[in-house]
Amino acid sequence: MSPGLDEEIRVMVVDDHPMWRDGVARDLEEAGLRVVATAGTGPEALARFPAARPQVVVLDLQIPEPNGVALTAAVVQQDPAVRVLVLSASGEQQDVLDAVKAGATGYLVKSASRAELLDAVRRVAAGDTVFTPGLAGLVLGEFRRMSAAPEDPEDDGRPRLTERETEVLRLVAKGLSYKDIAERLVLSHRTVQNHVQNTLRKLQMHNRVQLVRWALETGAVEPGSDDSDGPDA
Repeated sequence: MSPGLDEEIRVMVVDDHPMWRDGVARDLEEAGLRVVATAGTGPEALARFPAARPQVVVLDLQIPEPNGVALTAAVVQQDPAVRVLVLSASGEQQDVLDAVKAGATGYLVKSASRAELLDAVRRVAAGDTVFTPGLAGLVLGEFRRMSAAPEDPEDDGRPRLTERETEVLRLVAKGLSYKDIAERLVLSHRTVQNHVQNTLRKLQMHNRVQLVRWALETGAVEPGSDDSDGPDA
């Protein structure tokens, strides 16, 4: 992404450890992104959020109440367009699930590199979902288990997705970009976009964040690694 486009990405950093918070903010600014606010607690973040109007909130889960999960839900409620990227020391599945349920678009553990963080912020700002490798499959598997229902799925009134739409949705939900999906399935970038737009229209949704949340909550996609998947014949 060009520096000009990076400058348009407004980021808020929330972490109760000053050195870590300042370091993340410095890395973002040095890369050309615009840090519009920082905060060390949930109340401080909520107080600064309306005036700062960030596009992306990078936050730790373990902050003074309201914690990162509650803060995620609060800022998403205030501004549904905001993207929340959790940057946490915890890689526990329940923490990831709670963050996604609250509205987080991405989840990185703090062992991520500077390059991974910058890439995640840019991708999240663009509407992609981003997970530390290995977490996406666990999240999908758990939502699949939690969402198992006795009703006949053919009778639930839900619009039916084609096999290809479901395949694309699975990869979107696992955090792959349109470019990565196109390469994986040997499709054009435009075709992938069309499949996602068709799915959004069928489900009466407006963006990929809503789509991914729906996929996770309903278990509409199969869990498991996609690394060995190939394109359909």
